[in-house]
Amino acid sequence: MSSVPPTYTAMTLGRHVRRLGWGHACLDAHPVKIALLGPVAWRTPPRHYGPWEQVTGLLAEGLTARGVDVTLFATLDSVTPATLDGVLPRGYAEDPSLDGRVWEAMHVAHALSRSGEFDLVHNHLDWLPLAFAEHCDAPMLTTIHGFSGSAIMPAYARAQSAYVSISDSDRSPDLDYLATVYHGVDLGQLPFDPDGGEGLIAFGRIHPDKGTHTAIEIARLADRPLTICGIVQDERYFAEQVEPHIDGTRVRYVGSVGPVLRGQLLGGSAALLHPIYFDEPFGLSVVESMACGTPVIAFRRGSMPEVVADGTTGYLVDTAAEAASAVAQIGSLDRAQCRKRVRERFSAERMADDYLRLYQEVSLTGSATSGC
Repeated sequence: MSSVPPTYTAMTLGRHVRRLGWGHACLDAHPVKIALLGPVAWRTPPRHYGPWEQVTGLLAEGLTARGVDVTLFATLDSVTPATLDGVLPRGYAEDPSLDGRVWEAMHVAHALSRSGEFDLVHNHLDWLPLAFAEHCDAPMLTTIHGFSGSAIMPAYARAQSAYVSISDSDRSPDLDYLATVYHGVDLGQLPFDPDGGEGLIAFGRIHPDKGTHTAIEIARLADRPLTICGIVQDERYFAEQVEPHIDGTRVRYVGSVGPVLRGQLLGGSAALLHPIYFDEPFGLSVVESMACGTPVIAFRRGSMPEVVADGTTGYLVDTAAEAASAVAQIGSLDRAQCRKRVRERFSAERMADDYLRLYQEVSLTGSATSGC
């Protein structure tokens, strides 16, 4: 972990802000005040599913531990060492009575109404805050957790915000980026298992994009049992292509799992199957699996060549048949190397350090502007 001052001050973050026209607040020697504008579909950190919430929560913890004055805008039942603020009592995905469109808009409006109190607003909530970036009274930095489609691009193209990608592969040619910052995971919640097990695991939302049906086929070809974990995001797909194969023995489905069971299931497997049919922006479950020592067999799409070291922490393949052949070779990989690579490249500590450096770059170069 790189050396960071015990208290990151605004003098350090923005010594040239007067030249940039961002007002005078950053010139005072007070602890840097960062607003993390988090998602509100789920609690932060999530009880089960919620990758954006998970990353935002870990960043809040890491920044606070480094002396940054952080306010996390999230659901009001969130758990964080940062100052918590928000308007939504709980995640709208956890309560069908809450309209996500309405509450996300109210959440963003509340956070931006306080933006003048901060040295920087770090947006983790996709395009909606960008539509109102002109009303943000502080520089805005946006981490793009993935594009849901081309229809949201006008919000990104017009917004006054600096952008961070979560993998080089997920960059749009129509945007300029400050940097790529890979997501980090909490190694303390992902115990290393040096032995693993005989079974395979598929971990993630159950949707055609994630190739759950193909994971079932790979396990059949490899003659290995398969455990499936994740929320059902496409009910018809689950009913037609996944559920008929679940027998509780060769294929079992355990639903969405929390942090403790996640580490046990991932660590106790021979390999994680990730036969994706879309360009994966990052792949948290892939990193979590490697953190537990379990190699990954993934289709060669999106960020996978950046995340999986082919032949060291897993195998990159193009077909189910190739994946089944890779399963037969999985025992030749060193599980300790999987853990080591995550510690070096994908730790929560490294993520926090990377963002601290970016916050300073935003201030010193004027890569973000505010609506002041």
